[in-house]
Amino acid sequence: MFDLLFRNGLVVDGSGTPGVRVDVAVTGDRVAAVGDLGGAAARETLDCTGLVVSPGFVDAHVHGDLPLLTDGDVPPVTDRFYELLLSQGVTTLVVGQDGVAFAPGTPEVLDFMHDTTAGFNGRVPPGTFTWRDVGGYLKRLDGASRVNAAVLIPNGNVRMMAMGLADRRATPAELATMRRIVRDNMEQGAVGLSSGLDYVPSLYADEDELAALCEEIAPFGGVYVTHMRGYSPSRFDLGMTEALNIGRRAKCAVHISHFNVVAAQGLAAVDAARAEGLDVTFDLYPYLYGSTTLAMLTLPVALLAGGVAATLARLDDPAVRRALDAEFAAPRFPLETIRFTHLPHRDWHQFEARLLTDAAAEAGLAPAEFVRQALVATRLQAGCIVRHFTERQESDVVALMNHPAMVAGSDGVYCGFNPHPRGSGCFARYLGDLVRDGTWLLETAVRRCAYAPARRHGLADRGLLAPGMAADVVAFHPRTFHATSTYELGKSPAVGMAHVAVNGQLVMNNGCYTGGRPGRGLKRSGTP
Repeated sequence: MFDLLFRNGLVVDGSGTPGVRVDVAVTGDRVAAVGDLGGAAARETLDCTGLVVSPGFVDAHVHGDLPLLTDGDVPPVTDRFYELLLSQGVTTLVVGQDGVAFAPGTPEVLDFMHDTTAGFNGRVPPGTFTWRDVGGYLKRLDGASRVNAAVLIPNGNVRMMAMGLADRRATPAELATMRRIVRDNMEQGAVGLSSGLDYVPSLYADEDELAALCEEIAPFGGVYVTHMRGYSPSRFDLGMTEALNIGRRAKCAVHISHFNVVAAQGLAAVDAARAEGLDVTFDLYPYLYGSTTLAMLTLPVALLAGGVAATLARLDDPAVRRALDAEFAAPRFPLETIRFTHLPHRDWHQFEARLLTDAAAEAGLAPAEFVRQALVATRLQAGCIVRHFTERQESDVVALMNHPAMVAGSDGVYCGFNPHPRGSGCFARYLGDLVRDGTWLLETAVRRCAYAPARRHGLADRGLLAPGMAADVVAFHPRTFHATSTYELGKSPAVGMAHVAVNGQLVMNNGCYTGGRPGRGLKRSGTP
């Protein structure tokens, strides 16, 4: 007798081949059989007539490191977090993104990351950080989470552990320390190394340092995942050349985070690199707006040095105020597209989901002064949505989606009352709206949302429905599965998902959440 049986669905198994109407049986935490199982019995049978049955989806880039641990206990930082994931069929997250995350780290490093990334990672109660390395973080997830997670080693954490916040090249001894930290954490099951070359202290690393660290992940089959130094047409070549050089020098795979570029420019570089023999991929979300912290978007990098307290002190300097006025006179991003997502202060909540220009006008302040006061009040935790550079259009998103190097990643942020809708809508758009409008075939969508991101990150038993594979299984209504979230309602869950099993245990049954916590910290395949 099987434990769980998905009966009569259209099984799209993740391989890219056309779906077939067969059954999927689960025993324990593994897929036991896929086929016409006739009169087979199971402890629980789900009638999936009219549904698509597929492997659970793998989010290749998401900021769920802390929400995974709080399970909705700290509203509004993580409330509805699992609902937003499971309503889309997301069963595995790849965290540790952008070079600034939460494993490994000393208490001082983790406290720094907690403060400086609160605008997109949220805040958690004191005592949460009980681990010091990737192995400890993965173990912390077992049985505590409703979904699985794999972990990248953030280069900023590693750098800070070896040399603090120094803005200089590492000494040979410091680099040796960093290499050892990376190697130790790869041995514990990390899937690769991440960098965030817009964030302190990750951005202080140069190509030589990053290539040296990637030499430590290469023997494990790890992947270098980078938020590049530039994505706009004028900066793309700089960022992409550096990323590819690191892959060449370290002889490792390269994966570009949130590849929000002009397609002709970006894909030409990807194609040339792949023709050369480099293993290059990228993740993408189907939106023309991005999301980041207000501080990173509006402040010069020099003002962010040293962390939150140092930045706040600078923002009180009259000379800095004058410099900000000059910055806003020629802004890097169109001010009229900036919308607040997260303003964690009682006097500023009223401006969440509002455009910066409208909020500043209502407050009777110039935009630069409004931003400065918002950053001071929220201790740099303010978050926002902003339009990508104007050269990028919907046609670029479609072209990038249809490239074989693309995998799905939401870059989901779950802070505040009104985060970017990508965290609650990316996978529903890919599997629902963008399949129905003909942008993708259903089989392509499942492959790019499950199999491809799993393989990219060394999760060999995920992303495919076949005997012996992990029993992460979803069933959804192909005609009604769609995103309901918008820029004004960022925490509206998707609709049309019927069933979700994680490691063989139902966490959604007939659209209802079961409360089960079968999620695990996943190690790179081959790690003991």
